Order: sequence, then structure tokens, then C-alpha cells
Amino acid sequence: MTKPAPKLPTPRQPFPFSAIVGQGDMKTAMILTAIDPGIGGVLVFGDRGTGKSTAVRALAALLPPIEAVEGCPINAPRRELCPDWAEITSDRIVTRPTPVVDLPLGVTEDRVVGALDIERALTRGEKAFEPGLLARANRGYLYIDEVNLLEDNIVDLLLDVAQSGENVVEREGLSIRHPARFVLVGSGNPEEGELRPQLLDRFGLSVEVTSPRDIDTRVEVIRRRDAYENQYDKFMKTWRVQDSDLQARILAARVALPKLKTPGAVLHDCAALCLALGSDGLRGELTLLRAARALAAYEGDASVQRRHLRQVAPMALSHRLRRDPLDEAGSAARVARTLGEVLP
Repeated sequence: MTKPAPKLPTPRQPFPFSAIVGQGDMKTAMILTAIDPGIGGVLVFGDRGTGKSTAVRALAALLPPIEAVEGCPINAPRRELCPDWAEITSDRIVTRPTPVVDLPLGVTEDRVVGALDIERALTRGEKAFEPGLLARANRGYLYIDEVNLLEDNIVDLLLDVAQSGENVVEREGLSIRHPARFVLVGSGNPEEGELRPQLLDRFGLSVEVTSPRDIDTRVEVIRRRDAYENQYDKFMKTWRVQDSDLQARILAARVALPKLKTPGAVLHDCAALCLALGSDGLRGELTLLRAARALAAYEGDASVQRRHLRQVAPMALSHRLRRDPLDEAGSAARVARTLGEVLP
């Protein structure tokens, strides 16, 4: 008599987003990009072991599934939007978890953008395209740990795609293009190197995280992580309700976002603040406004107000400031100081 196959353990869900202790700015920034992906992503700089990658995976697990055509490699919502090279024949719409794609250090260019399908070329003699990480990340998140250590050629690729929202591959006799719109999330330790200014400017929001400085907070972090690892079912049941409430607020904010009113005084405040800070270009004003609108929608307000601008200004503008050798204050401190002067 044959023994029944052993029951495989159920895969664990990521650590609940609501259960992350502290790190309010990081969590707020990620929630805002979930409400409005057009904000442009989040850059998180800070110490190791402060929950940066945990927060990314927790937020993606929190978000509702996306609807996509069955078998489509770019997660297209309708069959007519599927690329011809994918050879999709099904009209069936399925639900998929919000994609979260890791872009590892040392990744090759072919792995990122896609390349010739060698196996198919050798076995069938057909020239076909094998999609890369950018295709998988479409309509989701592209996460880069240690983003400041990324190779220059990969940085250049990401800049092109972030600008156009489209991946173009012209090589090995292939001429391929497909949508590649995703929320870019990068994390890193500033002690290990700085980020290229061109890529830095592509992140909509930037936050700094630090290790907790008080014993009670550190104890709570340990307690929750220990409960997640050793009392998983009970722990998830406790926090699933709060994650569900947070998901409902994000979905409600997405619906409310197009209906928000933006007073002219708020536009004036955006311009005055960026002018006082000396930020280059107009991307600062546009990102500041989008982030403030997302926050207003999240808080259930009918219009954007100055307090929304004040709350999101440090994360929207601190990484866009020029270095001032005569000012020893950090960029966040400069933003806070200028806020007090321009938007009292």
C-alpha cells in the first residue's frame, strides 16, 4: 500500500503592511503611489534591516488583484492590447496579484528588456521574443534593492523606459516594443554610494528611514516579527482586518481622486515653495501637487489644502535640491525650514 504524498505547507503571505512598526513616512509614500501610480515611485534610503523590502512586498500583497488577459506576458487588461509577438489567442480575463518584480544587482541587459528565445530558435527554427523583467512588471511594481549600486547601462535603460513608459528592443533581428508602466521602488544605504542624479530625479518621492531609537519600539518590532514566524495563523488573523480596512481606503481614494478640487491658492503655494527651494525644472511642482492630491483623497477631503502640501513636501522635494556647500543642514531640514517661511 502506497503512502499518501505528504501535504505541502501553505505558502506564507508577506508580513502585513499594517503590522509594520513606525516608519510612517515610508508607509505614507508607498500608499500615495498605490493611489496614484503617476506620482513616479518611491526611493527609500536608510539603515539595513529597517523594513524597506518588507514594506514593498507587504503593500503589493495588500493591493487588490489586477484583471489581465490569460497568458499575456505584459498583464494587458484586454486582448487587443496584448502585443502581437505574444501570440495570445484567449479572450479570457483572469485575476492576478499585483506584480512585484525584483531587479537584482548584476542583472544582464537581456534579462531586463528581453531577448531572442534561444530554445525556440534551436528547437523550432523560429525567431521569437522572450520577454524580460520589464514586461512582467507592467501594471505593478519594479523593486530594486541597493539601487545606488546598479550598473550604469541598466540605469540608462530604466531612465529611457521611465520616460516613455514603453520598452523598445532592437537587436538580433528583433524589433519589439511593449508597454512598461510600473511603480519604481528603490532602496539603498547611502553609505555605500550615491545615486546618479538622472535616476534620482525619476523617483517621485524620497524618504529616509532609521533604526528605532527607543527600547519600546524595538521591543514591539521583535514581538511582531516573532509572532509572524511562530504564531503565523493567529498573527495574520489579527492584522488581516486592518489590512482590509487599509485596502478599502486606498480603493476609495482612487475613486475620489478625479473628483478632487484644487484651489488656485494651492497651485500658487506649490510654485512658491519650489521657487524658494531652488529646485530644477517643474517636476517638483507637479509631483508635489499629485502627492498632495493623493493624500487628500486618502484622508477623505473634498479639496487639496495647504496642510496636505506641508505633509508631502519633504518626501516630494528633498531629493531634488541642489547641494549648497554653505548650508550644512540636510535636504529634509532645508525643506522644513523653507516650509515655515513660505507656507506658515
